[in-house]
Amino acid sequence: MKLRAPIGALLLAVLWVPASGGLTPGPAPDVEWRAADAGLDRTVIDVAGGGEGWRTRVVAVRVDPARFTFRLRARLRGAEPAWSVQRAPASAVMAVNAGQFNGITPWGWLVMAGEEIRPPGTGPLSTGIAWDRAGRMHWLRPDEIQSWRLTLSRRSFSEGGGEIVEAFQSYPMLIDHRGEIPRQIREAGLGVDVEHRDARVAIGALPDGRAVVAITRFNGFGPLSPAVPLGLNLSEMAAVMRRLGCVRAVSLDGGVSAQLLTRERGRTHIWHGWRRVPLGLVAEPKDDLR
Repeated sequence: MKLRAPIGALLLAVLWVPASGGLTPGPAPDVEWRAADAGLDRTVIDVAGGGEGWRTRVVAVRVDPARFTFRLRARLRGAEPAWSVQRAPASAVMAVNAGQFNGITPWGWLVMAGEEIRPPGTGPLSTGIAWDRAGRMHWLRPDEIQSWRLTLSRRSFSEGGGEIVEAFQSYPMLIDHRGEIPRQIREAGLGVDVEHRDARVAIGALPDGRAVVAITRFNGFGPLSPAVPLGLNLSEMAAVMRRLGCVRAVSLDGGVSAQLLTRERGRTHIWHGWRRVPLGLVAEPKDDLR
C-alpha cells in the first residue's frame, strides 16, 4: 500500500505563496529560529511534499556575514574527491558541500583566496555567489559574472588584488533576482527533470543580507529514519527557501553529497553525506571577533 501524508500534516510551502508571485518579506509565521550562537541561528521544520517526499525534515541555519567570513575549501586525494564537513576547521560554525561537480572537479566559476581557479560555466539557471574583501555576499546572474570578471585582470586575481576573494557557481537557481521561482523547475518540458526527488541542499539570501543554508532529510520513520536520498523536487525545495524568508536561492549538490555541520556553543552537529566532494563552504568568525 502506498504511504500518504495524513490530511492534518503540515503542507509544503508551495501552498503558502504562489510559485510565480512576489515574495512575502520574512519567514513564514510558523518558522521559529533558535539562537545557536552569536550571529548563528538554526531552525527545524517538517514538510510534506509529493511522493516519497511526503515526510521530509528541513534543517536550516541562518548566518550573519557581519560576524563570519565565508571561505571555500577544496580537497582531492589522487583521482577522488576528498572533502567532507568533518574536514572543516575547528573554528568553523558552519560547513556545507558547495556547488555542483563533474567527476572530481567543481563545476563552473571558482575563486579561492583571490585567485580564479576555474572560469564560469554556462547555463541560464546558474547562479554565482561571491564574497568581496569586506565580506559582502553578491548574487550574480550568468551575464553578471562575466562583467565582474572583466573589471578584474588575471594579474589582480593572481596577486590576490581583486575585489572578489571567494566565489563559486551552482545550479539550478531556485529563486531568481525578481524573487520568483523559475518556470523551468515548475513546468515539465523546459529542460529540467521537475519530477526528480532527492535529498536537497540549498543556499539563500535574506532581505537583510544574511545567508541561509538548508538541508533536507527523509523523515518517514521519525527518529529511526535512515539518511537515504529521498525527498523533495526542485520546486518544493524552492518553496521551502521562500518559507525560510529567502529572496534569492540556488540549489547545491544534493543526494548522497548532501552534508552539513554546525558548531553551536561548543557542540558539534553533523548531518552526514554518503560521499566526499571536491569543494566545501565554511563560515568562520571574523578575525576581530575571535
